Amino acid sequence: MELTIRKYEDKDLKPLIRIINDIVGFDDSFPWDTPFTEDTAKAMLSSQTEVTCACGDDGEILGFYILHPNNVGRCSHIANASYGVSRRARGLGVGKALVLDSLEKTKEHGFIALQFNAVVATNKTAVALYKKLGFCEIGIIPNGFLGHDSKYIDTIVFYKSV
Repeated sequence: MELTIRKYEDKDLKPLIRIINDIVGFDDSFPWDTPFTEDTAKAMLSSQTEVTCACGDDGEILGFYILHPNNVGRCSHIANASYGVSRRARGLGVGKALVLDSLEKTKEHGFIALQFNAVVATNKTAVALYKKLGFCEIGIIPNGFLGHDSKYIDTIVFYKSV
């Protein structure tokens, strides 16, 4: 399968909402705990520095990422990103392609590094990918994520200079 990585367009809103809400509903990686509506998704997406989609051969959106400053003011030179891949496209290299593209966009937007604040420790696929791509594990936040079964799960902070 050939992937096209491209900037988000308004026509992508509904497919992105489906991917986001599926991940929110599964409750294993995104911090959001309620599904997005068109209005809440538009507001969230419009506040990002970059929103990028990965599309398959047929143009179907298979995944996306959002990129923004990790913090404000004197700490705004480090970026943060979140990634979502549709269930149908997992294991096909979509996540890796999105992370690699986001590292380039991190540089293009003038950030000096990319940091993930809360990678859920049980998200083994993401943890393995970030390590493979050279992200440093900075530390573990005990009980940083509340799972669907009301049990707390550790989160990991990752960092990579660009």
